[in-house]
Amino acid sequence: MRAIIFANGVTSPPPTFQPDDLIIAADGGARHCLAFGLTPHLVVGDFDSLDDDRLKLLRELGVELVQYPIRKDYTDLELALQHACQRGATEILVLAALGGRWDQTLANVLLLANQEFATLEICLIDGAQEIRLVHAGQHLEIHGSPGDTVSLIPLNGDAQGITTEDLEYPLHSETLRFGGTRGISNMMIAPSAAVFLRHGTLLCVVIHQQELIEE
Repeated sequence: MRAIIFANGVTSPPPTFQPDDLIIAADGGARHCLAFGLTPHLVVGDFDSLDDDRLKLLRELGVELVQYPIRKDYTDLELALQHACQRGATEILVLAALGGRWDQTLANVLLLANQEFATLEICLIDGAQEIRLVHAGQHLEIHGSPGDTVSLIPLNGDAQGITTEDLEYPLHSETLRFGGTRGISNMMIAPSAAVFLRHGTLLCVVIHQQELIEE
C-alpha cells in the first residue's frame, strides 16, 4: 500500500494520486490537503497549526483525528510516518516537508535514516525534487530524463563501494567521503539510472529539469 503524507512545510502541487492511496496529514498539513480539494483519511499531531474552523470542517468530513499533547517526544511528521507504517504502508511519499524552518527541514530529511522506517520506501517530494535514502546493499533505480541532476550525499560516515549506471560521471565501486562534495551535481544520460551501495548510507537527491522548465 502507498501512503501520501502532507507535512506542514512549503508545498507545491501534489503528484497524481491512486484510488487506494492512504492520505495522511501531519497536523498543519491538513491545510494543504483542503487547499488542494483533498480529504485526508487521517490527521495526526498536536493540532497547534489548525484553527477551530478547519478542525470542525475535518470532523464534518468524517476525517479520523488522532491528537497528541503539545509536549511530546516526536514531531508530527514522525508520528504520521509511524501511523502509515502501522497501517501497512510499504511506500510513502512525503510532501511539504522542506522549506521554512531549517531545523524542521533537516530533521525531516534525516527521518529517512530512522531505523524504525528502514523497511519502507520513503521519498520526500518538493516540486521537481525528490530525496531518497540508499541503504547498504541496496540497488536504487532512478527514473527521469537525460539532463536530470542526481546528487549523492553520504550520511553517518563514508559511503563505500558505490557503483552508478547511466550517470555522466560514473563511480565504479568507489567511496564518497562524509562531509565531502564529490557526489554533488551529477547528471542522468538516459531515461533511467541506478546506484548501488555496499557500505554506509547515501541520500540521493534527484532534480527533474523538464518539470522545472514547465513550471
